[in-house]
Amino acid sequence: MAADRTSLANRCAGCRAAGRSPRYQRHYTRAEKWLPLVGLSGSLRTCYDDLQSLRSVGATRHMGKPVPRTRRQRSIDEHPDDRLHACQSASIGGRRKRGEQKQAVGRSRGGRNTKIHALADAKGRLIAILLTGGEAHDCPVAERLIRRVKPPKRMLGDKAYDSAELREELDERGTKPVIPNRSNRKQPYSFSKRLYKLRWRIESAFNRLKDFRRIATRYDRLARNYLASVCLAAALVWWI
Repeated sequence: MAADRTSLANRCAGCRAAGRSPRYQRHYTRAEKWLPLVGLSGSLRTCYDDLQSLRSVGATRHMGKPVPRTRRQRSIDEHPDDRLHACQSASIGGRRKRGEQKQAVGRSRGGRNTKIHALADAKGRLIAILLTGGEAHDCPVAERLIRRVKPPKRMLGDKAYDSAELREELDERGTKPVIPNRSNRKQPYSFSKRLYKLRWRIESAFNRLKDFRRIATRYDRLARNYLASVCLAAALVWWI
């Protein structure tokens, strides 16, 4: 015990001679007070030892040989630190993350969300459902939905579905569109306002879906799981 105190005192004197900061010297003073209580073993290193700072692996802009088992060789040409590399890309040896595009997650005004596109029958029961990102427009998805069901006599929709391509698709299938005209349309189409008032049924169908918290707030990471939840809720609404 006396030998340990003597060696520590010599080390503190060396620190004062080397011009260390007073805070660094206080650490040794505290350690000197602890020595009578706990004996330090020779195989253990204290947190106050003189540790060397980290050295650079190689010269600036020359990091040596590339890392083995990677897809491509990657070198630093402009910056010595890879975090400042001008060419931003995915990490070497790993696959790029493309989850949001394939899992029906997009960015809209409200942030990242998912949009549910659906068709309902005359009683307001959902018969066709598709998922897209929140930024997707309604008309391209509506053309995919109408191909999944039998051609009805009339198709109701709001102004978002006022598209010449969609109207032509409905005319080819023998369906009469009941869609109001946009304010900027130069050649307006005629539609039945009496039948358009029945569009509240599709709105009610979506409101009943929102009664399920799992549908109103998406908790599923995969689009297939979320679509399965929507279909299950639509089936329950069908019979309730």
